[in-house]
Amino acid sequence: MQHHPQRSLLFVPGTHTHRITKALDSGADTVIVDLEDAVAPADKATAREALAHFLATSPAVSLIVRVNAATHDDTDHFQRDLALCTDYPAVMGIMLPKAESAEQVALAARSGKPVWPLIETARGITALAEIAAAPGVARLVLGALDMTTELNMEPGSAGAESVLDHCRHQLLLHSRAQALPPPIESVVPEIQDLSAVSQTAQKAMEMGFAGMLCIHPRQVAAIHAAFTPDDAALEWAQRVVALAAKQGGAFQLDGKMIDAPVIARAETLIARAAAGR
Repeated sequence: MQHHPQRSLLFVPGTHTHRITKALDSGADTVIVDLEDAVAPADKATAREALAHFLATSPAVSLIVRVNAATHDDTDHFQRDLALCTDYPAVMGIMLPKAESAEQVALAARSGKPVWPLIETARGITALAEIAAAPGVARLVLGALDMTTELNMEPGSAGAESVLDHCRHQLLLHSRAQALPPPIESVVPEIQDLSAVSQTAQKAMEMGFAGMLCIHPRQVAAIHAAFTPDDAALEWAQRVVALAAKQGGAFQLDGKMIDAPVIARAETLIARAAAGR
């Protein structure tokens, strides 16, 4: 799973399993079936039944399931969601919302599936060191909308973005410190305004994130454009690698010094381009 590109991760409500096949055909790198926020409390049992039926009749698919949180209020739903995920090989990972401790990760990991902790609370940020180090973690994911609400921030404001950038920095650093793949950016709620999606995805890519959550197939192409190296970047990377193979050590290219870190960057760009095309 780590070699599969994770530029775009598209949510599908658990109450609309008829959309899963369309989502899988949308071009998104990964589909996440949501049993948490997208499903009303009264509909959660029905959503689980619908997802179980879909998985039983579509054994060749591969998707992630966002289960309910491992909190006091959601414990029963959490356990039932885990039981469902454990039973089906098509579930390649579990997204754990409101992740706040290594103990919660351990509970989710009992399913035998890789865990994607969704960091969307102050407790989650302050516990990032133990969460990132917990066995079974696949990638860290930012939940900016819940974080904005919990911290009483004004959505979309410069002040909120400043705090969220601090959170992004923490996800990046703890991911790297634990040799995890780069983290995943939060959703952008705008469906019609693709410029907002593009700007968020571009910034996340520049910061070192690997991909971004999305809520509509229309957002996928804009996200891919940001996270896939363009032709100019790829051509530069290929020139760097080719010259490094001939010359070795440090050398100049286009008036700039090229040494080991720059060569490694070029190799990463080539790998990203290959995975995303």
